[in-house]
Amino acid sequence: MVNPGDLNSPATDADEAHARLAHEMEKKAAKDRVAALKNDTDKLLKLTTELKSYVDKSDENVLSVDVVKKAEQIEKLAKSVKDKMKGPN
Repeated sequence: MVNPGDLNSPATDADEAHARLAHEMEKKAAKDRVAALKNDTDKLLKLTTELKSYVDKSDENVLSVDVVKKAEQIEKLAKSVKDKMKGPN
C-alpha cells in the first residue's frame, strides 16, 4: 500500500517548478547586475582618466566647465555602481 504522503502532489510539483523558476530568475538577475557593474566601472575608469587629463591641462586660475560636468558624471555613475553593489533591496 502506498501512503498518500509518499506521492508528489500536483501542488508540490508546481511549488518545485515555481521555486526553480524563481532561482533561475535570481541567478540571471545577479549575472546581469555583475555585467552592468563591469560596464559601469569601465565607464568610471574612462571618466576619471578624462577628468585627470582636464585637470592636468588647467591651471590655478582656470577651472573648465567640462571639469565640473565630468566630476558630476563621475559622482552620478559612482552612486549607481554603489547601489548595484548593494544588490536588490
